[in-house]
Amino acid sequence: MFLPPSNYKDGSSFSARGLNVDFDDIDSYIKEKKEVSKAYAKSISLDYPKLREWDFKLLSHFKPFYAPLCDMCCMCTYGKCDLSENKKGACGINLEKQQSRLVLLTSCIGASTHAAHARDMVDRLLEHDPERELKYDSSIDITSPIITTLTGIIPQNASDLDQIMACVEKELTNLMASAHTGQEGDYLDFESKALHAGMIDNLSLEIAEIAQINLYDLNKGQEDTPLLEIGMGVIDREKPVILAIGHSIAPGTEIIDYAEKMEMEEDLEICGLCCSAIELGRTSARSKIVGPISRQLMFIKSGAPDVVVLDEQCIRADIFELCAENHIPIIATSDKCSLGLPDKTDEAPAVIINEILKGELPGVLIRDVKKVGQVAVELSHQVKECRKTAQEMKTRSPEDLKLTQSNGRCYICSSCGTDCEGETLSLTEHFAGQECEDPQALIEECIECGQCDRVCPVMLPLTQAIKDAKTDDKELMASFYGKCVGCGKCSEECSQDMPMVNLIRWAAQDKIEAEKFLIRSGRGPIQDVEIRRVGAPIVFGDIPGVLALAGCSNYSQGEKEVALIAEEYLKRGYIVVAAGCAAMDIALYKDEDGETLYEKYSDRFDKGGLLNLGPCVANAHAIGSAIKIANIFARVPLEKNFVDISDYILNRIGVCVIAWGAMSQKAFAIATGANRWGIPTIIGPQASKYRRLYLGNEEEPRTIKDKRDGSTVVSEPAPVHLAYSAESMNECMVMTAKMCIRPNDTPKGRLIKLTNYVDIHQKYYGILPSDLVHYIRDEKEIPFKYKDEILNQLKDAGWEPRMAAQEPSIL
Repeated sequence: MFLPPSNYKDGSSFSARGLNVDFDDIDSYIKEKKEVSKAYAKSISLDYPKLREWDFKLLSHFKPFYAPLCDMCCMCTYGKCDLSENKKGACGINLEKQQSRLVLLTSCIGASTHAAHARDMVDRLLEHDPERELKYDSSIDITSPIITTLTGIIPQNASDLDQIMACVEKELTNLMASAHTGQEGDYLDFESKALHAGMIDNLSLEIAEIAQINLYDLNKGQEDTPLLEIGMGVIDREKPVILAIGHSIAPGTEIIDYAEKMEMEEDLEICGLCCSAIELGRTSARSKIVGPISRQLMFIKSGAPDVVVLDEQCIRADIFELCAENHIPIIATSDKCSLGLPDKTDEAPAVIINEILKGELPGVLIRDVKKVGQVAVELSHQVKECRKTAQEMKTRSPEDLKLTQSNGRCYICSSCGTDCEGETLSLTEHFAGQECEDPQALIEECIECGQCDRVCPVMLPLTQAIKDAKTDDKELMASFYGKCVGCGKCSEECSQDMPMVNLIRWAAQDKIEAEKFLIRSGRGPIQDVEIRRVGAPIVFGDIPGVLALAGCSNYSQGEKEVALIAEEYLKRGYIVVAAGCAAMDIALYKDEDGETLYEKYSDRFDKGGLLNLGPCVANAHAIGSAIKIANIFARVPLEKNFVDISDYILNRIGVCVIAWGAMSQKAFAIATGANRWGIPTIIGPQASKYRRLYLGNEEEPRTIKDKRDGSTVVSEPAPVHLAYSAESMNECMVMTAKMCIRPNDTPKGRLIKLTNYVDIHQKYYGILPSDLVHYIRDEKEIPFKYKDEILNQLKDAGWEPRMAAQEPSIL
C-alpha cells in the first residue's frame, strides 16, 4: 500500500525518482469526479429525438392499422365530433389522428400505473436505507439491462433508482401533455409517443423489480424454485382465510411476517388473486394462489374469504359492494384504491378491529402496511369465530341462545369471543352471511330472453345452459368454469337479476373442489450464465425461439388455450417464459399424464424450459433477456445504446411476446414497449379492441441493410408483423412459429424454424403454408418431410436461391 510522507499536508506534493505526486491535483480530481457524478445523476434523461428517429424507421416497415370502436370524438366541449367519412373535428383532428391519440393515452395509463408501483417500491427502499447497495446473485453481472441501455448508468443504491424514477415521471408528464387538445397533430408522432410510453413502462417494471427484490430479499434468478398450490380447490375454508388482491408485494409480506411472528401461520390460510398471489408465493411457500383475475368475482361471491386486503391494480370497481354483500371486511392499503373508505391509518389496531366487528365499519383504509399485517391476521381469526358461531346458531333454538324479547338478537352468549350488548349489532348476525338461494328455483325464473348471450364478451351460450339446467342437465353450465372471464355483465343485463356467476359455481362445484394444481414460484431475472449458454443457439436459430407469455385472462375460448400454446412450443424446444395471469393460467391445466407443465418441464432458461418469471413487473426480465443476448453474445454495448440493441433484437433474436388474454392498459403498455425493442407481439381476438396493430407486408420481400458492407439486401419479411391480433388459437399457433424467423438465421437454424412452421401449419390448417418462397434462401433449408411438395411450390413461384445478409439491419 502506498502511504504519503508523514509531513504531508493538504495541498502539498512530493517527488521520488521517476514519480511526482501532487496531492492537491488528486484532491481536485476526486472533488471534480464527485461533482460530475452528482450533476450526471440530476441530469438522467432519455434521448427522445434519437428514439423518435428509430420509431419512424420501425413504422416504415410496420404500418399502423386502426380498428376504431366508434367514429366519434368526445374529448372536449367542441364535441362531440363525427369523424367518419374522412371528416375532421372542430379542433382539426381526423379519425386516424384520434385513434393514434387514444393509443397514446392507453399506453400512458398503463405506463403510469407501473411507474406508480415502482415509485412506491423505491420510496419504501429509500425509507429503509437510501444508500443500501443493490445486490443480485453473483451469477448476474448485468443487473439492469433496460435501465443501463436507456440511461447509461448501473444503479448502485436506492438513491440512484430515485433519480431514474424522476426521469420516468418527467417523461410521462410530457407524453400526457401531448394528448391534450391542440397539441400533437400527426398520427405517426402520436404512435412514436405511444411507443415511448410503452418503453417507459418497461423501464418502470425493471425499477420495481430491482427495488422489491432487494427490499424483500426475493429469489434472484436461481433455478428450481418451489412448486406452490394454485386453484380454488386448494383453499382450506376451515381456517381463517385472508385474501390479497392486486399487484403490490408490501401488504401481503407484512401479513405473512406478522403471522410468523405470532406463530399463527399454521392456523391461517393466506392466499391471493392476480399478481399479489404470485408475490405472496415469492415470499412464503406456505401461501396459496386462488388464481388469475378471472377468478375474482367468483371467489368473492363464494364467501370464502374472511378478510380481503387490497393494494393496487386489477381490482374490480365494485369490490367493496361485493364484499359488503357477502359480509367480508375489506382493508384497502393504497391511496390509488381507497374506495371511499375511512382512513384509519393512525388508529390503534384493537380499535379498528372492534369497530369492524361491531359492524360500525364494513371496511377501512390503512396506509401503514405493518399495521395492515396485524389487523388482517387478528381480524380474520375473530371473523372466522363469528361465522362458526353463526352456523351453530342456525341449528339452535332462540331459548338456547338467550335472545332478548326486545330485539331478538344474541345476548352475551360469549360464542363470538367478545361480549355483545343487546343494543349493539350482533356479531354473529352480521357475519352469518346470506342464505344461499335455491339454484334450481332461480333457474326456473329465467325467461330465456337471450340478453345474457348478447353481452357475454366470450359469447358463452348462457341461455342454452339455463334451458339444459331446467331439465337437471348441468353439464354445459359446468363447462363454463374456466371459460367465463368473470366480468359479471350477464347478471347486470338480466331482467330477472339472475346471479349467473353463482349458478356457474353451483354447476361446477365438483370441478372447483378438484381444482388443485401446482405452479412454480416466480424466479425473477435470467442469469448471465444462462444467457451465455443459449445466446449463440438462439441467434443462429438452433433454439427456434423464446416465447414470452404475458397479459391478462380475457381469453375468447378459455384459459386452457394459453397452456396449449405453451405446451406446443415446449415440445418443440422453444424456451417459454411467463409472468402474471398468463403464468397462472398455464398452471391450471394438466396433460395426459396428469401433470402440470410446471411439473413436467425444467425451469432453466434453456431449450424446452418453462419459467415463471413472477408477477406483471417481472415481464422486465423477458425483455431484459433479449437485451442481455445482444450484449453478452454479440458484444453490442448497452450504455445509452437503445437503437443498436433494438435493431439487433429485431433482426437476429427470435423472440416473440404472446399476450393472448390482454385486457388492461398495463398489458397494452407492456406489449407496446416490447414493440419498440424490436420484439413482435401476438394478441388474442379480444385484444383487437385496443384499436391498433403494427402490420408488415407479408406478400413481398423486405429491403434491409447489410451492416458488414453497407449494401442494400432483399430479405424475407421477418418478423412479418410487429403487433398482430390472431383470431383463433390455431392462427396464433401458426403465427408464433413465423414470428420467430429472423434474417440472421443460419441455414441449420432456418431449417429448424421452417420445419416447425410447416409442421404446425399442417397440423392446425391441414395444408402447407403458401409463403415459403419468401423464407427459403437455399434448398438446404427446405424441411425434409415435405421437400418434394415444397420444391414444386417454389418452382411454380419462380423461386431462386439468394444470399442472406451477414449483419442484417434496418438502420
